[in-house]
Amino acid sequence: MSKTGAFDLATGVGGKIEKDDVLSAVDKYEKYHVYYGGEEEERKSNYTDMVNKYYDLVTSFYEFGWGESFHFAHRWNGESLRESIKRHEHFLALQLELKPGQKVLDVGCGIGGPLREISRFSSTSVTGLNNNEYQITRGKELNRIAGVDKTCNFLKADFMKMPIPENSFDAVYAIEATCHAPDAVGCYKEIYRVLKPGQRFAAYEWCMTDAFDPNNQDHQKIKSEIELGDGLPDIRSTRQCLDALKKAGFEVIWERDLAPDSPVPWYLPLDTNHFSLSSFRLTSVGRFCTRNLVKSLEYVGLAPKGSLRVQSFLEKAAEGLVEGGRREIFTPMYFFVVRKPLSQSE
Repeated sequence: MSKTGAFDLATGVGGKIEKDDVLSAVDKYEKYHVYYGGEEEERKSNYTDMVNKYYDLVTSFYEFGWGESFHFAHRWNGESLRESIKRHEHFLALQLELKPGQKVLDVGCGIGGPLREISRFSSTSVTGLNNNEYQITRGKELNRIAGVDKTCNFLKADFMKMPIPENSFDAVYAIEATCHAPDAVGCYKEIYRVLKPGQRFAAYEWCMTDAFDPNNQDHQKIKSEIELGDGLPDIRSTRQCLDALKKAGFEVIWERDLAPDSPVPWYLPLDTNHFSLSSFRLTSVGRFCTRNLVKSLEYVGLAPKGSLRVQSFLEKAAEGLVEGGRREIFTPMYFFVVRKPLSQSE
């Protein structure tokens, strides 16, 4: 059960940031990004602060518009967005070959929508790793409401240095989360370390595709809009992700960008030319209503100053995502399944 009301949206903006400090947090967050003159190296060296500010600022917007699972999905004709999101999560669980009772780690779990779904689907115990206190607080509340608080829990930690012993988990997954890592090899090495030998890691990664031209100014503009609106230090290519997995020690079972195979474009919910009652809040009319709602709530003091600025950079991200999807230079679903060898010599 997700927050859906305007009051919840208004009071949630800023997360754990003091309401009087939200505007200055927006200022600092924006200055990290190319769109406002920021540098990639500064984003990477300050990724913890940048990503935490991002999720404190945007989580209530995400939940208001998207629900509990903050990700895109491969989608069939006639399938609702919510149905496709669930199937996307079930597909990942099947690729991990999960068995009842296994211990699973969700790296970068958000408020826990996928971990609750995957735990119920596979009868496993799932730990959600997240470095954002506000999202963990929200996730624990939703676990309790869903009745999975005995099998699903959260750990506040940085996925670049997890306080977890080696060989702890039967499976690990990440859904559009490790794109926040400043160093893919370092992140994947940590996942390799906590995964049991012979077991699987699967993930959906945000990547630039082979069609991306770093010398094309329009392509770079789209990339910077996505980075700004989604709290990313950089967006790696699919080739860079694959190379990083191998450098971390994983054996690649299979990998592919699933976006081209989707009958319904993954970016359709954000396309201003698309209208849907089932995902009304994501449409251009729905976003117009949300923008004016936030403006009014900020004016009367129910939402903190800076809330409209957050709505603005999220809309900028939506523009970049749609254009990146149309031009096929960006994908949110570069999917891979890899395995930790049974031994170093395998």
